[in-house]
Amino acid sequence: MGNLDPADWQEFRDLGKRMIDDMADYLEGVRDRPVWQPVPDKVRTALDTELPRSGTPMATVYEEFCESILPYPRGNIHPRFWGWANGSGVPIAAYADLLASVINCTLGSGENAAMLVERQVIEWLKQAFDWPAEASGVLTSGCSMGQIIALAAARQAGGSWDIRRHGNLGGPQLTVYGSVETHHSFEKAAELLGIGREFFRQIPVDRDFRIDPAALRDAIRRDREAGFHPLCVVGNVGTVNTGAIDPLEELVAVTREEGLWLHLDGAFGAFAYLLPTHRRLLACLNQADSLVFDLHKWLYLPFDASCVLVNRPDGLEAAFSSNADYISRTDRGPAAYEVAFSDRSIEQSRRFRALKVWFALRTHGLDAFAEAISGNIEQISHLTQLADASSSLEVVSRSLLNIACLRYVWPDAEADQLDRVNREILSRLQVGGLAMPSHTVIDGKFVIRVANNNHRTTVADIEFLVDRIQAIGDQLTDRSPKAPAGDSR
Repeated sequence: MGNLDPADWQEFRDLGKRMIDDMADYLEGVRDRPVWQPVPDKVRTALDTELPRSGTPMATVYEEFCESILPYPRGNIHPRFWGWANGSGVPIAAYADLLASVINCTLGSGENAAMLVERQVIEWLKQAFDWPAEASGVLTSGCSMGQIIALAAARQAGGSWDIRRHGNLGGPQLTVYGSVETHHSFEKAAELLGIGREFFRQIPVDRDFRIDPAALRDAIRRDREAGFHPLCVVGNVGTVNTGAIDPLEELVAVTREEGLWLHLDGAFGAFAYLLPTHRRLLACLNQADSLVFDLHKWLYLPFDASCVLVNRPDGLEAAFSSNADYISRTDRGPAAYEVAFSDRSIEQSRRFRALKVWFALRTHGLDAFAEAISGNIEQISHLTQLADASSSLEVVSRSLLNIACLRYVWPDAEADQLDRVNREILSRLQVGGLAMPSHTVIDGKFVIRVANNNHRTTVADIEFLVDRIQAIGDQLTDRSPKAPAGDSR
């Protein structure tokens, strides 16, 4: 019988100490490395091998990691990573993930300290967003899973048909609503739950990319007249494209008047609620029926950590609870524990992701995270100010949060020329390891999108980005300053 524990515990300790030292050095020196770099062919080959049938010394395996994996990450821990919506990773939380893996708890049901930690973390998050004490919640992998969980809870609460018993066949056709800027994960949720993509009504937006409440009301009315069953409205608390915040107060009014479930997608933007400057803007956050948000985005935690809150004590259990002899309750012992997180989502096996949240909040306190979030917003404001002051940069969209979209421009440029040059600027920034913004298309324009979920970013990093965009653009359009004759610089 194979022994999977270390043959030499001292050797195991020594390797672990080396790993911790190496990773601390790695994080401390993150600014000195490229943001991103392509994976070389030799590394691709090294990571494409046959299944190992016999073992390799663990120190050798670690060396392979250091050579073939560590130098080629996504890059989101770097101070100049602003792509998509990826958090930067709080170091203490990485230690927590290691500890969680060592004790190796699964958080489906049963009494143990890990279950208590998740309950505590959910209570803290409810307090952070001023949600009612009786509200329910569960940690999950990300908002994509959160959309499915929340929409399933809405379907169970708002349907006149016992969907869990009978399925969709024979029941009313449900309809759900969100703006054209709603994240594609909500569309996936509608597909997976049998509502169907066709019945996710994508509502037009205004010039600030916020949902049009009048168009929403009209769509609901038309669906009722057609015999459909309107169920849920999703409001955006920071769209992924531009950081737009839907008019939440109006969405609360519409859904209450129409008797619909209000779901808010606060994947990153919900955390602006922690700031006095944004509290009034997001005052309706706790009036929704459900809210999702990613702690691995604007709370900077390592992947993955996300949360779903539902404003009804049994809202999640009504949608997901199940029974089987092997998970039934007992009068005493671990199976007597009154909470089963497996009854709040589709996962029975659940990793101990709550520990890194607990560690990070206990170590730093919520106010430190709020300060970092405020700093990200100020940095994006500084970016737009620099762009506004430049004759060669155009701000295509700006927000009250942490996203701005801009592009390099010059007089008399054609639309296709602008797109081509901005694509090349972005490519040189990324492939050169200089900075990692991402891109999107707004009003038909290819734009450089800067989403700042990074606790390591400084104002100097933002100024570096603006300088590099202008310099690369000038070079591509032959607008670089010419050195005087005889100047050898």
